[in-house]
Amino acid sequence: MGIERARGNGLTIAYETLGDPADPPLVLVAGLGRQLVGWPDGFLRALVERGHLVVRFDNRDVGESTHLSDGPQPDLRACLAGDTSSAPYSLSDMAADVAGLLEALGIESAHLAGVSLGGMIAQTVAIEHPERVRSLTSIMSTTGDRSLPQATPEATAVLFQPPSRSREEAMDRAVAGARVIGSPGFPMDEAAIRDVAGRAWDRGYDPGGIARQIAAVQASGERTEALRALRVPALVIHGESDPLIRVEGGRATAAAIEGAELVTIAGMGHDLPRGVWTQIADAIANLVARAERERVAAGAHLPAGAPGAPGAPGAPGAPAVRFVPLSSPARAPRRRAGRVTEQRTRTPQHRGAQSDPLTSA
Repeated sequence: MGIERARGNGLTIAYETLGDPADPPLVLVAGLGRQLVGWPDGFLRALVERGHLVVRFDNRDVGESTHLSDGPQPDLRACLAGDTSSAPYSLSDMAADVAGLLEALGIESAHLAGVSLGGMIAQTVAIEHPERVRSLTSIMSTTGDRSLPQATPEATAVLFQPPSRSREEAMDRAVAGARVIGSPGFPMDEAAIRDVAGRAWDRGYDPGGIARQIAAVQASGERTEALRALRVPALVIHGESDPLIRVEGGRATAAAIEGAELVTIAGMGHDLPRGVWTQIADAIANLVARAERERVAAGAHLPAGAPGAPGAPGAPGAPAVRFVPLSSPARAPRRRAGRVTEQRTRTPQHRGAQSDPLTSA
């Protein structure tokens, strides 16, 4: 059905739904400055084929969602030094946007998967709106603990470049950034990087919005203790070669959440290269299947859109989606409660090659 708009948390949020409304809803939360068009089509297709109603959307201050450009700009230098009084909003506000979108779509609760900044937002939704979250997947993200290893100087420089002055410059910079923060263990798809950057420019390039999102991260503090209190099925995925949010951030996230599964991927940087789409989609599908079984065992009612429930295909009020044929559900893993279980994946190395960065932070 294409991109639509909803009102949530007082803002207009651009979103798109993909898949069968009878399937469990999976909300994808993008990273710093990243628009909904940044999710690779092949990765989306893999998620839908595994039996998810996928919802992707533009965070506030990017793309076609509300841009809060009328107020004063944050003082990023002061924010980075610890004075966040100029930050116009926080991760809590961005988490409330997600909860507001779910409410607007008539989705009582959903599985959340966020990358980088999106992982921080998804964590905050789970902390502050636990009734909305069936499972949590945090990818290339962290807890906000500043004592953890920080980004390399080269990766930090990618975030703080001067604004692009043209569509062509934006595409060139996206490719240059991918060579710094992308995955050294996978080939770089330069054409895909340029295509996404060009479409993002066309939909609404807003350097001020990116600055406001950075300020929100700085203003939000550490989440470790709050993550310890979560009781939600959780999966943490991180690249071992990530120079922007180091793998220690993923390990700390998994250690903080009771029963979380940790998957680290050799050769993966701060992006989602084609070579990991299947593995990550399988891991998310396994988590969703387990969480859905646990909800049924706990006596949960059928979710909106499930067969026989309000919102199912053909029922009044069913959401408008693009139907994609589905494959068989993925087999769920055994749950190991109370401790982190880690999987480490080795990948073939391709010297000097990176891939399309899914997110900047």
